[in-house]
Amino acid sequence: MTDAPAPASLFVEGLDQHYGSAQVLRGVGLAVEPGACLAVLGRNGAGKTTLLRCLTGLIPASRGRIALDGTELTRLSSDRRARSGLAYVPQGREIFSELTVAENLRVAARAHGLDRSGSVDEAVALFPALRGLWHRPGGNLSGGQQQQLAIARALATRPRALLLDEPTEGIQPSIVAAIETVIAGLKGRITVLLVEQYLDFALRVADTVVVLSRGSVVERGDPASLTHETLARHIAV
Repeated sequence: MTDAPAPASLFVEGLDQHYGSAQVLRGVGLAVEPGACLAVLGRNGAGKTTLLRCLTGLIPASRGRIALDGTELTRLSSDRRARSGLAYVPQGREIFSELTVAENLRVAARAHGLDRSGSVDEAVALFPALRGLWHRPGGNLSGGQQQQLAIARALATRPRALLLDEPTEGIQPSIVAAIETVIAGLKGRITVLLVEQYLDFALRVADTVVVLSRGSVVERGDPASLTHETLARHIAV
């Protein structure tokens, strides 16, 4: 991407998180090299979304450390983490349904001081179908179109690291393929942390895989080193 910042390393150490007396994350640690893609796998309730929400500052960590390229994020607000280069596409997408596709993208770019930078055009170039939907309200898009918009909106902020929460959920195969192509094309340019239930998709795009079970990391390695039997112990496959 033109004038895009360099991808950042993402480091998490000893991360705990509690909802009241219930502990959801237990000493989670992971590291993503700049420009690499790490997939976090696990059954529903394993703590995957909680992990992403802790990384973005939407919920507080009880203990542990989060760093982006060596810069401590652990006690920063969500907006300061975003300005440090961390972008998040949540499960459910959460686009602005009343705003058009163009307005969704421009609002995101403007919030990061990028409204005259060309970052919106760069993001749309990755999802060209959005051009044909330019003046349509986000709430009138299909689920797959909304997902493309949500990812493009995050990319319009020129992040150094991108967090994706189940981007293929409920999406038609052609758009899953488009998202896979985009993630593959981002490698080396943006660091990606992907939470995903679609196992084959995750294994195709990831450089490294981490498996969560009951809030703890129970397996980690490159996709080729984790057998189907190993993953089946912790994931519904």
